[in-house]
Amino acid sequence: MNRPYTIIHTHTSIDGNLDIMGLTEFEEASRQYQEMSLDPKKQQFGVQAYLNGKTSTEDNITHYQKPDVDETADTVPYGDYIADPDAPMFYLAMDTRGELAFEENTFGYGGVQSHIVVVITERVQNSYKDFLRKKNISYIIAGEEQIDYDVMLDKCCRLLGIQRLMVGGGGTINWSMVQNRLVDEVSVILAPIANGDPDGNRFFVAKSPFSTVEETAFKLESVKELEHGTLWIRYTVKDEMG
Repeated sequence: MNRPYTIIHTHTSIDGNLDIMGLTEFEEASRQYQEMSLDPKKQQFGVQAYLNGKTSTEDNITHYQKPDVDETADTVPYGDYIADPDAPMFYLAMDTRGELAFEENTFGYGGVQSHIVVVITERVQNSYKDFLRKKNISYIIAGEEQIDYDVMLDKCCRLLGIQRLMVGGGGTINWSMVQNRLVDEVSVILAPIANGDPDGNRFFVAKSPFSTVEETAFKLESVKELEHGTLWIRYTVKDEMG
């Protein structure tokens, strides 16, 4: 199996909360996170794509709308659909059931327009595939009931030419990919704030059937102080024998 070099890159508060807080320190950390991720002049990772889970995509792009599908649509051709294989940047969204209601086939984040690619499963209905095709939104099929990460990453390489991939959360996908040993690097932009919210979205979250609670060690690679008290911390996942 081929797969891209995969980096989890997320900005978080000291208590691991991913939710946006209305403080200058968090806003500045968010700005630095975006610049480091995607800004053509400042990005640090050389990625060609970034991957988000369904909840993160709903929160930031589709806002829990329902897709306007045609249940009587003609059967679409079998297999994957790549509308723009030469896009300079891809936004990958995981959607096991076919529910994300995109309005356009690109998404602008951090000042960069990215072509949308939906990662779906075999159980997604023909009507949703038709919906995506009519909007020139690409999709790749990876897994029967749940996303098969190995298949997804292999297709990212083969079909889209992605060599370096950023995973931007949320916590469930972050932890799932760590537990499946598919992460080469963990990059944390740490804002000097906290609120102790027990229900806040966390950097890593175990969730059945995707992952389990499992103690995992990380190796510190570097720490750098940025602006406004923000820290940039880089880790690799320790080998199980290390």
